Amino acid sequence: MRLRAITLDETAAIDLVAQRMRATLVEVEGEQAGGGMYSMDWLRDRVRWHLDGRAAAVVVAQDPAGAIVGHTIYRIETSADGTPFGLVSTTYVVPEARRLGVAQQLLEHAESWFRARGLPQCCTWTSSTNAPLIALYTRNGFALAERASNELTRTPMVRLAKQLTAR
Repeated sequence: MRLRAITLDETAAIDLVAQRMRATLVEVEGEQAGGGMYSMDWLRDRVRWHLDGRAAAVVVAQDPAGAIVGHTIYRIETSADGTPFGLVSTTYVVPEARRLGVAQQLLEHAESWFRARGLPQCCTWTSSTNAPLIALYTRNGFALAERASNELTRTPMVRLAKQLTAR
């Protein structure tokens, strides 16, 4: 598996990542809620937003034939008290490549990126029903840090967090 960051000029990759962001929403929230949450234009713009000079990355996983079989998007955020932290905003792996370690590699890549920038903590938000993602993060040392409700769907959400450096 080859991991690489995409760039702003890769329109086909941006479109594919946006489509798979939609697929993630449908898988987790259901067709009606997930499919209607954001337009494809909004999702493409959101991918581009991460590529437009921010402290962020959009990383794809390519199989030996070069097909993109997964992606993750992560960025640096700042907490209310001004402390920077890493946020994994989305991860997706195509069904036929699941359970092959792709999501694990993407998560390790994000953590490495956060550590290289000296961030003390990283986290992700997901639906409380997203058992596979919660299991992946838990196996990698993340713990439940917060519960909330998605304002758009009223879905119970959880924030999973991991300390990267000593406090």
